[in-house]
Amino acid sequence: MPVGTTNESLSVVMNLEEYESIRLSDFDLHGQMKAAELMQVSRPTFARIYESARRKVALAFMEGRPIVFEGGKVYFNSEWHSCNSCGCWFNHPEKEKELKNCPLCGSSEIEQIKEDALPEKETVCVCPDCGKKKKYIPGKTCKNDRCPDCQTPMTRKGIPCSK
Repeated sequence: MPVGTTNESLSVVMNLEEYESIRLSDFDLHGQMKAAELMQVSRPTFARIYESARRKVALAFMEGRPIVFEGGKVYFNSEWHSCNSCGCWFNHPEKEKELKNCPLCGSSEIEQIKEDALPEKETVCVCPDCGKKKKYIPGKTCKNDRCPDCQTPMTRKGIPCSK
């Protein structure tokens, strides 16, 4: 809350998808096509979400209002799983639905991660075919890189990935 502000009713409410659009476009510097793809929405839908977010940020800046983030289901302590095919770590917040496949590669070779299992300390891009590793560059997707040995698209390993 801005200094000197006491009335929470003046807060600007930003939805999580609006926050995500700002993060993808302005922080991660993705174009609208790529950001829309990452959010799994159409480009026109992304543009509407992003425009709404920009207007809310501008309103908060110009009028000194606090920004409150709301909306959607957010889980911080859900079950985590690992895919034995691509190495992806992912969570499963919809516990009422049975988990059958990896959301990244579609493989059924998945297992729940035990609480004491930790990802690799350093995140790397790894070839799922030959196992060759290379350093992960933050902000750059591993799957856009090809293995120098066998030309297979690389996957990220070491920290949870999201989809």
